Amino acid sequence: MPKKLIALAAAALCCTGAYAQSSVQVTGLADVYAGSMKMAGDASRKSVVNSGGMTTSWFGFKGTEDLGGGLKANFQLTSFIQVDSGTQGRFGGDTFFSRDANVSLSGGFGSVLLGRWMAPNFLPSVVGNPMGDSFTFSPLILHMDVPLFNGTGWKATVPSDTGWSNQIAYSTPDIGGFKANLQYQFGEQAGDNGKKNVGANFFYFGGPLTLTGFYERAQISNPGQGTYLGTTKKDWMLAAAYDFKMVKPYLSYGQAKADNNPDKAKTLQVGASAPLAGGSLLASWAKTELSFTDLDRKTFTLGYDYYLSKRTDVYAMYMNDKITNQSTGNSFGVGIRHRF
Repeated sequence: MPKKLIALAAAALCCTGAYAQSSVQVTGLADVYAGSMKMAGDASRKSVVNSGGMTTSWFGFKGTEDLGGGLKANFQLTSFIQVDSGTQGRFGGDTFFSRDANVSLSGGFGSVLLGRWMAPNFLPSVVGNPMGDSFTFSPLILHMDVPLFNGTGWKATVPSDTGWSNQIAYSTPDIGGFKANLQYQFGEQAGDNGKKNVGANFFYFGGPLTLTGFYERAQISNPGQGTYLGTTKKDWMLAAAYDFKMVKPYLSYGQAKADNNPDKAKTLQVGASAPLAGGSLLASWAKTELSFTDLDRKTFTLGYDYYLSKRTDVYAMYMNDKITNQSTGNSFGVGIRHRF
């Protein structure tokens, strides 16, 4: 009996040692707000309880295995969800793991990733404005990523979603606060393998100073398998922020142009965040000019974000939205965001 117990204990220790070098995490974020929304050009106002006021809600799995010698294997499988209704995805027809579906190897050389991951435009736009990744209230994100489905016909300036499928990405190691990503999305178009998306971005975090930017050349739509856009679209942006402690100002500028459209979209954004009463006062203004049609869109948001804990915050936002020759929109919302 003692020998059997010793053998079982040794086996348990061996199993524990083997699995201790691997980890799988269930993680995500739930964000829901209530408000009254009217965008520029909307015919009427709409009262809503919607998901994703400050961050698009999501859930999923992430894991890593230590392979030894500083080498690690990693995976991500994460899905967007509309928490107000329980509907999967950001919109109808969105793929299930549209946020992340990838596997990678990382080490002192940086990392190499295969699968679906962020497009080059996404993180620089989030880092470069005080509203972060709000697809509801951030002026910069709205102009870049969210078309208006009303009579204005206003389109997003980003050519091919905030995530790319079928890509290979190389991320450099951190070199004195500088990091970069090089990304290539295979078009997988039968009979025309030349169609593809390519891009890159960079980040510099040096004390209070933040610098970032991206460039994209896109021919393939996203998410999912993707189809040929019928043209080549190019866009780029540069952004900077500096934390003075009392206030953190933001500034960004970018351009977008499609080969089959004479319009060039030029987007300027200025913003600031400031600590206030245990939370943050947030303000951002963005203007996008269409050079050929001589139209512009101006959006301003003012809000307050208060953290109840490290994982939970509540927020209130007011937004004004204007497009040349269109009715003005005013929106406001209050919500709660929880990370798990």
